[in-house]
Order: sequence, then C-alpha cells, then structure tokens
Amino acid sequence: MVQVHVVVVGCGRVGSGLAIQLVGHGHTVSIIDKAPAAFRRIPPDWAGKTIVGSGFDRNCLDEAGAMGAGALAAVTSGDNSNILTARIAREAYRVANVVARIYDPRRAEIYQKLGIPTVATVTWTIDQVMRRLLPETVVGEWSDNTGRLVLVERQIPEAWAGKRLRDLGMPGRARLAAVTRAGTPRLDTFELVGQEGDVLHLMVMKDAISELEGRLGSGASPDSEGAQKGPR
Repeated sequence: MVQVHVVVVGCGRVGSGLAIQLVGHGHTVSIIDKAPAAFRRIPPDWAGKTIVGSGFDRNCLDEAGAMGAGALAAVTSGDNSNILTARIAREAYRVANVVARIYDPRRAEIYQKLGIPTVATVTWTIDQVMRRLLPETVVGEWSDNTGRLVLVERQIPEAWAGKRLRDLGMPGRARLAAVTRAGTPRLDTFELVGQEGDVLHLMVMKDAISELEGRLGSGASPDSEGAQKGPR
C-alpha cells in the first residue's frame, strides 16, 4: 500500500475514528480542531499530529502539511466551514482527494458542481470517507461470488473531463456501469461526456483493476483518435 499523508479537519466521532483508522493502515495524519478537548478522543499513543485551530486557517493547514497531502477530509459540525476548508484544500493546496461532510443534503448539488465529493450526515460512515479519500486503496465495494468481478467507485480524474465516458471501457475487462452527477445517478452513460465532480461506478475484473487505474490516470482511450472525432 502506498503511504499517503492525510489532513483531517474536525476531531469529532467521525474525524477521530477516521484519523485512528488511517494511521492504523500505515498513513500519516494531521488532525485539526478548534477545541483542545476534542483530542481526548485520540489515544495517547496515536502516531499522528494534533493541531488546535481552524481548517480554513492557512497557518494551520501549513502546519498540518496540507501542501504535500494526498487527501483531506473536512468533517466538522458546520457545513460552511467544511466546504470552505475543502475549497481551500483543492484550489490553494492542490490536494488531489478532498471530501466535505454536509448536514443539509440540499446543498449537495452545489458542492458536486464545485468538484468536491460530499456525503450527507444520514449516510455518513468512516468507510465512505475512506473510499473518497483514498480510492486507489479500495479493491471494490461489491464482488460476485467468485471474487473475480468487482464494482469500484472513483471520482473522475481531470484527464477524463470533457471526454466520452464510454471510452473508459476495456472489452471483456471493465465497463462503466453508472455515473453520479450533481448527486443524481445516471445510467445513460453511452453518450455522457465527463464533467468535474462526476463519480464513476465501474464493473471490472479484479485482475484488471491496475490496468483500469492506469487508464483513469492517463485519460487514454482504446482509440484516442476516434474519441476525438466522435460526437459529443
């Protein structure tokens, strides 16, 4: 497993549990919270770093190592604080994987259009945060009884924004099953062009996951020239 540095903002039930689990998986973690008492949820022998302050304070983010972080989770009790922190992480620090907790699901569409994955409080779990923060470490959310076919969820990479999503498929190896766009699931994937904020749901043979990850990262399709000439 590749080690990633993760910044967690908010040391409540979810934030503390997430920080503990991430360190347990071998990642480095800095956790930020305004209340020093919140860190009582963290074991005394925890190997991460605790910082008293705000997640949208640049000094705190610098101290937390946001500039070199691979992921950031904003999981405080305030929607506005979480989205502001997430936007700063994405736009100023170029953190690749950012997720924001929300309490008002009506705001989900707005956040998705900003390219920031969100999970509403009613469905929020540490496992869901992990899937969005470190998608490359998740083998699959579902598998068939043979264990060879899996369903994976990935935030659309920048390389695929503006490209035909059907070109993600690898015959006999992987297929795009659905797309969640602005909080709405879509099954009409054949003519869809990728947009920032899309969440891709892909069926893939387990032994082809690495190949699929390479395809996602490069933006290359089986027929790049055909993809450019095809209808949008």
